[in-house]
Amino acid sequence: MISVAAIRMQQFGVQFYQASLTASDIDKLVRFEVLNYGESGPPVRGGRKRVQTKVNWDLLERRIASSEKAYQRQIIRRKIDELVQYYDQCRQARDLPSIPGAVIISCDEKLSFEAVEAGASVGRLKVPEREGILRAIDGQHRLLALHASIEHFGAEPFTVPAIIFDRVPEDHIVQMFVTINAKHTRLNASHLVSLSGRQLYRDESLAAAHDVVRALNDRDDSALHAQIKLLGVGKGRVGQAPLAQELKKLFSGNDFGGPKKAAEFREDGKKFFVNYFKQISVVFGAAWGGRKYSIKSATALRAFLRVAPDVVRHLDQLHADRTDFRAIGRVIAPWGRRIGDQRFETEGTWKRSGTTVESLTRELKLALEYPEGAA
Repeated sequence: MISVAAIRMQQFGVQFYQASLTASDIDKLVRFEVLNYGESGPPVRGGRKRVQTKVNWDLLERRIASSEKAYQRQIIRRKIDELVQYYDQCRQARDLPSIPGAVIISCDEKLSFEAVEAGASVGRLKVPEREGILRAIDGQHRLLALHASIEHFGAEPFTVPAIIFDRVPEDHIVQMFVTINAKHTRLNASHLVSLSGRQLYRDESLAAAHDVVRALNDRDDSALHAQIKLLGVGKGRVGQAPLAQELKKLFSGNDFGGPKKAAEFREDGKKFFVNYFKQISVVFGAAWGGRKYSIKSATALRAFLRVAPDVVRHLDQLHADRTDFRAIGRVIAPWGRRIGDQRFETEGTWKRSGTTVESLTRELKLALEYPEGAA
């Protein structure tokens, strides 16, 4: 038996539990299945396109069963890919949980609950430790994406909020599934970005960060044009969240010469960062245009953003316009001599040195301070 912390709930005579399951509990106990009337082929919708994916689809498809007694629809390949990428962004940015909402699960057998004291609703829920004893009513795509991503979690603790029913009649489960999934309300992506930091709550720093990210992605002259996966969707390979959070920190603090200068710089921020990354793509030309480099990873891009205030200070010392393309190039030119493209080779120095945001930031700062090398 697996014992997990839980709250016993009651609604209109129906008893169920709100529990905390670990990622390994989910991986072992939940079975994934879709409705099938004997058609051939895998229970997954969407053809395999020749695009980079972090999902081992051969293994994942073998985990998904199909039968005429199931109620779940075919798994949507694109949705799993996008969720896996979103989980990876959350893991790297470390500012948002990837599964904050509860998944809804049913158990085929009776569960036992031990209250901490008589009459209490808080206690320990005991679940039989048997593979596939739980079925997902709502959240199957989220849990499949978790299954596909779990090898990247390592020993890091990861728990999933879950609503668990036990021994619910099959027709009631199907009715619950239909009620949850009958209607979908989807907001336009640009509408969501407009709301973030503006209408829902006023956060000038976050709004400025989003403006910069959109400029980096949308402007034709940007080195990151159409390469940022805005709101977790699209063809881009660069995560939006890590960039937005780093930029928010920069605009929130005194990194650009105090609150007054920072507020003024927000107006020119889009032009500066577009020109800044364009010059980075020139200084590290081979790495930026190559396929075997990690220069466009979240780690590298966050490091470039963290050192941006140092670049701005050097521009101020030179009495140069902060957005001047050539002046930015002159300031960061030492990176080409001191650091070079090989530093970003994924299977080379990048992995051997165990590159982190902090370590790469230190290297970039030192190269700016000592452009010809330290004595």
